[in-house]
Amino acid sequence: MENNYIVRQPVLDMKKEVYAYDILWNDSFEEQKDLAAASAVENFISELNNERFLDGKVTFLTFTPNLLMRNVPKLFDAQKLVIQIDDSVVIHPLAQKVIYRFHKQGYRIAIKNFEFTPRYFRILEIVDFIKVDFSNMKNPSLKNIINFGTSMSKQIVAYNVDSPEAKDMAISLGCNYIQGASVAQQFTSKVNRMDHMQSNFFQLMVAITREEPDIDEIASIISRDVTLAFPLIKLVNSAYFALRNQVSSVKQALIVLGLGQLKEWVYLLSFKDGSNFPEELIRMSFLRAQFSSELSKAIPNFPIASSEVYLMGMFSTLGNLLDVPLESALSELALSQEVKNALLKGEGPCGILYNLVCAYERADWKGMSQLAGQLGVSVNVVSQKYFESVEYVNSIWRELTNPYDEQADFQSQATAEPKGRAVSQTVE
Repeated sequence: MENNYIVRQPVLDMKKEVYAYDILWNDSFEEQKDLAAASAVENFISELNNERFLDGKVTFLTFTPNLLMRNVPKLFDAQKLVIQIDDSVVIHPLAQKVIYRFHKQGYRIAIKNFEFTPRYFRILEIVDFIKVDFSNMKNPSLKNIINFGTSMSKQIVAYNVDSPEAKDMAISLGCNYIQGASVAQQFTSKVNRMDHMQSNFFQLMVAITREEPDIDEIASIISRDVTLAFPLIKLVNSAYFALRNQVSSVKQALIVLGLGQLKEWVYLLSFKDGSNFPEELIRMSFLRAQFSSELSKAIPNFPIASSEVYLMGMFSTLGNLLDVPLESALSELALSQEVKNALLKGEGPCGILYNLVCAYERADWKGMSQLAGQLGVSVNVVSQKYFESVEYVNSIWRELTNPYDEQADFQSQATAEPKGRAVSQTVE
């Protein structure tokens, strides 16, 4: 199907961890009576049901009556899918029967925009999640719906949580999960991180994202910061790399790790220090960087190199991570003026690209399409680059975090050939 684009939004629990992803798509996926159109939707949903895109998380997916009666939810593992329904299903007698059948088969059910009407009460017995819209915080029914759902032992998901005030309200009312276009950014800890601005980390990020990185410069920067040098050497000497002779210098470690993955490792390490930074926000930095960089390559005559675009996406979340104004964070970095103007003012082609990426995150399909047109790039290319970037970031994330969090799992891989990486077993 043409012009079908999709984005995943994180559903966070109260521990600031990603519980699930809610899949949002553009309006062309609305229920269609035409059989061919319904088949195309079914094929598309089948394609997104893969570990590379969903990263093993639970999936909230909205099903129309048409898709339910075609048994499309059966494409998913019942343990990984929450069938999301709205009023179109509640008022559809045949779709209701199908929902009951899926419930008996172990699928969980989420209902959006619950109302105090008889038709909602009739289906409530099989509902596991009630999703409450926080786009209008003045809605007098919000508190009553949440209190009622909680009294019925339902899990409450606040969605359209797009401001700090909405987030605070959702927490105060006792919601179990929070979802919104910017909720990952708003879930930052209020920790003074200005000291972090002086770290070698910032110099290092600029050095490793040059068009032609200088390994001696990079080794020098890392060598003068024990908080970078020690974990790097420890990582390379781990069972994951299965080296016969362990490395003892930063430069040796860089040769083993390779510059291709160094930038991701450094950025993750910088914020993986015991502070309560939300994992999804750091992952968002990677995704924005990769997505922006790959898109820039498809834009005719883009004014800056893809490596600079990568930094633009990567550093777009620094204000939230450091709990300082973004302008203050960027003032410490040797970034091009085009990148700074894009992030702070939305100016120029770089600003249009950055706004396009953010519009896609918010599932603002109309705005995304307009911005893509300004840059001369097809919306289908935008969607393709998003999928590819999500899969790449998920893959990198597992490789970067596993050596720290799951060392034991890699012991069994010590004699196996490392995936996607040619590693010398002896480092001179």
